[in-house]
Amino acid sequence: MFLLKALALASLVLGLSHCTKSPPPAPAATGESADLLIINGQLHDGRGSLPVAGGLAIREGHVVAFGDVSGWHAARTVDAGGLAVAPGFINTLSWATESLIQDGRSLSDLRQGVTLEVMGEGNSMGPLNAEMKAQALKRQSDIHYDIDWTTLGEYLDHLVRRGIATNVASFVGATTVRIHELGYANRPPTAEELARMQALVAQAMDEGALGVGASLIYAPAAYAKTEELTALVQTAANSGGGYIAHLRSEGNRLLEALDELISIARATHTWAEVYHLKAAGAQNWPKMQQAIDKITAARASGLAISADMYAYTAGATGLDAAMPPWVQEGGLDAWIKRLKDPKIRNRVLQEMRTPSNDWENLYLGAGSPDNVLLIGFDNPALKPLTGKTLTAVAKLRGKSPEETMLDLVIEDHSRVGTAYFLMSEDNVRLGLMQPWVSLGSDEASQAPEGPFLLSNPHPRAYGNFARFIGHYGRDEKRFDTAEAVRRLSGQPARNFHLQGRGCLDAGCAADVVIFDANTIVDHATFDQPQQFATGVRDVFVNGIEVLHNGEHTGEMPGQVVRGPGYRPAALAANAR
Repeated sequence: MFLLKALALASLVLGLSHCTKSPPPAPAATGESADLLIINGQLHDGRGSLPVAGGLAIREGHVVAFGDVSGWHAARTVDAGGLAVAPGFINTLSWATESLIQDGRSLSDLRQGVTLEVMGEGNSMGPLNAEMKAQALKRQSDIHYDIDWTTLGEYLDHLVRRGIATNVASFVGATTVRIHELGYANRPPTAEELARMQALVAQAMDEGALGVGASLIYAPAAYAKTEELTALVQTAANSGGGYIAHLRSEGNRLLEALDELISIARATHTWAEVYHLKAAGAQNWPKMQQAIDKITAARASGLAISADMYAYTAGATGLDAAMPPWVQEGGLDAWIKRLKDPKIRNRVLQEMRTPSNDWENLYLGAGSPDNVLLIGFDNPALKPLTGKTLTAVAKLRGKSPEETMLDLVIEDHSRVGTAYFLMSEDNVRLGLMQPWVSLGSDEASQAPEGPFLLSNPHPRAYGNFARFIGHYGRDEKRFDTAEAVRRLSGQPARNFHLQGRGCLDAGCAADVVIFDANTIVDHATFDQPQQFATGVRDVFVNGIEVLHNGEHTGEMPGQVVRGPGYRPAALAANAR
């Protein structure tokens, strides 16, 4: 505990504020009115400071007073009743890209105190060309929607127009700009193609993207070389953006993959973050401490390197992460066509069964088909298999686990949603205790109703943030509530250069969560994942109450939170 506090204080001494804010509204005179008062709370400032008793005054969507608000009056007063009052939490890795189109309430995250969904792990919802739009429409499964946007900024604005309870932000996907120019080809871009890719990144930065996001174990992202990524990140860095990546390996070559991320940050003079830091596969578990040591050393050298995690020992992705990238070249249809070829099929089966450092094989990383859980299908005929282990499905079909995986991809015509149990509990604890680790769900934000009931999410969709505060913080005493709040609010706001978020100072956006630190708890399990967390009472987004006594109010005040490169004037000029 002392070490965590010392490191947090050290970062403050270095001038790295744990929250950034916009210029405050005009100071209020004693007795001036606000739109809303929150009183009798234990106030957490998002910097890790011990809580102070007091309240907040909120006006026009911003905090105008913190602490003593006894001289203020407002049309409405909310009594926090001694509960924790904190900046709204930031989901650093959200896959609410489609779920917010279906249901803007964002309930599974909102009921954990999340007020900002940050998207863009490798794939972003723009920029799109005509072929990408056609493919996206073709891939739609349980959630159906029109695509009436082209750029990333247009997509984010589209969400706001539809109405969303939480704020949204996004990185631009390195995979997305690669597909835009190269399709699914396994080759480097030409100089002209790379220049066009950089131009797409520059436009996204003008629209407010936070930087470049990558997901390097998947095809076609895996085809990108370090030089290509560096060029894209440099373009983002020119506008104040950074780099965030699912590393090229989280297993056998974890340390080398981490070196790549650090080298890109150093070459581009920008900040970088590791998505869902982990050491995957029992043989790699000792590397978790080594990875932490590398990040700590990079930070000590002056680089702004950080990481995020989810608070579980299983990850969730698809069966594509169990097959070599070469077989997936050309996209889904080409991949499935190859799997139907007996000669290619035999080669794929052999490579799936053979340990290799050349590609990331999560099937072998899980150690056993018992540790592979099938959680999402597109084909209605396969949906009864949802929630079964690969062992059980293979036995049901009378085939090997590897053959079963190939058959399921063919029959479902998808990557098939899959959870892999890859990490040790000790390593999860070790990672979550690092003062530079934030939290990302790596899931959609949803509700146990409608099309969301047609597949099983990872329980992190409903429990990640509550589990961090309640289980690891309060129950296991790995850190106190103030430190948990810092890592869920002020720290990611600082890391991502988000002005006016993750803080409660005068001038900060009034994203506020009121929760009971003594009772907050996650209930979602792998067997029953669609269970809301409890312990969060009220949530305010941009000063508007969206959750009252645990129930959604019907308000949809979510806005786009834009990065430091946002240039509306440049966008307007380009449109003319």
